Amino acid sequence: MHTGFLRFADAAYLKVSIILSLASIVAYWWYDPLEPANGGTWLGFTLGSIGAGLIVWLTLYGMRKRSYRSRMGTVQGWLSAHVYLGVSLIIIGTLHTGFQFGLNIHTLSYVLMLIVIFSGMWGVVLYARFPELITLNRNNLTRHSIFREISELDRKASLLVEALGSPIDRMVITSIQLFSVGGGVWSQLAAHDSSKMMIPIMKGDKRQWKKVGNSQQAYLLDMLAQQVSVCRDPAISAVLQELSDVIRTKSGLTGRLLKDIRMQGMLELWLYIHVPMTFALLAALSAHIVSVFYYW
Repeated sequence: MHTGFLRFADAAYLKVSIILSLASIVAYWWYDPLEPANGGTWLGFTLGSIGAGLIVWLTLYGMRKRSYRSRMGTVQGWLSAHVYLGVSLIIIGTLHTGFQFGLNIHTLSYVLMLIVIFSGMWGVVLYARFPELITLNRNNLTRHSIFREISELDRKASLLVEALGSPIDRMVITSIQLFSVGGGVWSQLAAHDSSKMMIPIMKGDKRQWKKVGNSQQAYLLDMLAQQVSVCRDPAISAVLQELSDVIRTKSGLTGRLLKDIRMQGMLELWLYIHVPMTFALLAALSAHIVSVFYYW
């Protein structure tokens, strides 16, 4: 479905869209009204009627997608028409305006239409690219299984630090307790890792603990590398190295998880623009039509 709908029925709706757009351009070029071109001429009214009809029909895709028993064409066919005929609205709607814009409900309808169309085009790009990228990034894992593997790595790390004692044990345990990915919308889209950990600092003769950022386990890996470099006990050094390997594996999974959250978030975000703007467009279009007939 990711790219198949673009080629549905040998791209039949692309051809319809091209024909409809070219016919609108030719008619606009041929027509020579006595007054400046605008939506109130017979051509403007015709193009506006076609555009309004297309907008209402295209919004029915959401209903068709959820009507599993409907025999009114395939969902893939509806989606193909939704995309291609939606793009043709840029030309039809623009020619309908006669390039007459102002601070009014008519221009608002036009702007909302463009927002809906371009957000829809962005959604097509995302759905053409991201599903494959998400599959490659997950490497045959689900998000749930990635979390499960991270949890298992945390368990191994907890067992390993029992042989090391403080301060390594507290650094590792706090890195587990303060592990945090995801969050709000912008954190997800930015693939932000807000994980933290506690590190020891000396103030005079006393050891105190300070919370620091540990994005993708980078700080903890640096601390463990320092410990390995100064350790003279082969047995402890081996445990530190094994612990570093566990944390490094967790770091790789964390990076994969952050990418997955980011791509999934982008797939969902465009709908939070496209769908509400569609309803706003229908409301503005209704007001546009009523005002035209009221003052006509």
